[in-house]
Amino acid sequence: MVAGTLGDEVNPWSTALFRTLRTVKPRSATEQSAFDTWLGQRQARETARNARVHGAVGVIPAPLWLVLFFTSALIVVYVLFFADSGERAVVQALLMGTVVSVITAMLLLLVFLNHPFHEGVGGLQPVAMQRALKIIDQERLIAGQHQPPPCDARGNSLGSG
Repeated sequence: MVAGTLGDEVNPWSTALFRTLRTVKPRSATEQSAFDTWLGQRQARETARNARVHGAVGVIPAPLWLVLFFTSALIVVYVLFFADSGERAVVQALLMGTVVSVITAMLLLLVFLNHPFHEGVGGLQPVAMQRALKIIDQERLIAGQHQPPPCDARGNSLGSG
């Protein structure tokens, strides 16, 4: 997401999950209920992933940026017409500087909101995913499962799947 390229590739797990889905034949009511729950969770996961991919691309279109910069320039020019030779330069600079600072801060905020996945201050980090991975590791230990996961650290399958 930081690179803005997450949506360019097929989800590597979707094919494996689809193949698994084709092999499952729930027979009892309990199996059917579990299968239904699994399908619901899979759909929720895919929907959440699609939302994250959409957010990584940026949502403010170029025409809106052009209008924002044009409007900002007009406001700065408008403030210049309030220049008064009777006022000291410090007062005029303070008035002009305040308006320019507010406009700059708002444009920078829009840039930040348009690209929320980045390193550094304010960037969205995968905190929820890191917490989920810790919980999965703890549950695997409790269940006595010590075999390595079926994927590498980037989520690529290690099996023949």
